Amino acid sequence: MSNAISTQPDSYLEFWDEYHLCTLTTLRPNGRPHVVPVGVTVDVATGVARVITRKSSRKVANILAGGGEARVAVCQVDGGRWATLEGVAEVCTDEAVVEDAVARYGKRYGRTPAPDPERVVILISVERALGQTLGARPQAAQAAA
Repeated sequence: MSNAISTQPDSYLEFWDEYHLCTLTTLRPNGRPHVVPVGVTVDVATGVARVITRKSSRKVANILAGGGEARVAVCQVDGGRWATLEGVAEVCTDEAVVEDAVARYGKRYGRTPAPDPERVVILISVERALGQTLGARPQAAQAAA
C-alpha cells in the first residue's frame, strides 16, 4: 500500500528509526500553534505516526477541539538532517492500541514508560512527508553510534 511515508527514500525511513526527540505541533482553539517535545514512532506500512501522552494534556485538548480534522505536524532534526510528517490526528483510548503504541515507543527509545492509567495515544494519519535526510551524519552523532 502506497502512502506519503512509504514513498520516501530509505535514508528518510531509517531516520525515523533513530533515537531523536521530536516536536508535535497542534493548533489551539484560537489558532495559535502549540509546540511540545515528544517521542514519535512511525509505522511505514500503514502511514501512521504515534505519540503517547496523558489524556489531560494540552495537545490532546487541542486535537479534540479540532473535531475530527485536527491538523498536526511532527518534526525531528539532527544537524542538517530533518524530517516532518503532516497529517490529521485523533486521540485513541483503546487499551490494546495504547499498549501497542507503548511497545513501539520502547523499541525506538530503548525504555518502556511506567504504566499510567491516564495514557492515550495520538494517531496521526500522515498525508505529507517532508525533509532532507541524505548526507553524512554529524561527527558527534557518528562517534556516539
